[in-house]
Formats: sequence, C-alpha cells, structure tokens
Amino acid sequence: MRVGVLTGGGDAPGLNAAIRAIVRKCEKYGFEVLGVRRGWAGMLEGDAVP
Repeated sequence: MRVGVLTGGGDAPGLNAAIRAIVRKCEKYGFEVLGVRRGWAGMLEGDAVP
C-alpha cells in the first residue's frame, strides 16, 4: 500500500511529530510512504517522492 503525506497551509505546532508518527506506523506495516510536494497542486500533478 502507498500512503501520501500532504500538508496544506502554513506550519502548525506538532506537524513534524505528526508526520514522523505517520511514517513510523507505515514503515511498521510495510507501507510505502510518499511526500507530496507543493500541496494539492503537487497531488494533482503527481509530484510525490519516497
């Protein structure tokens, strides 16, 4: 399974910790994690990196 991590808007308290928790849990279950660049525009254009 592939999981994309995307944030929209500015920085928020706890954002890095939340992303880290998502990545760790996905790795535990063998999921591939992708970071989506440039928010929703990147999602629509397929701009994602492992």
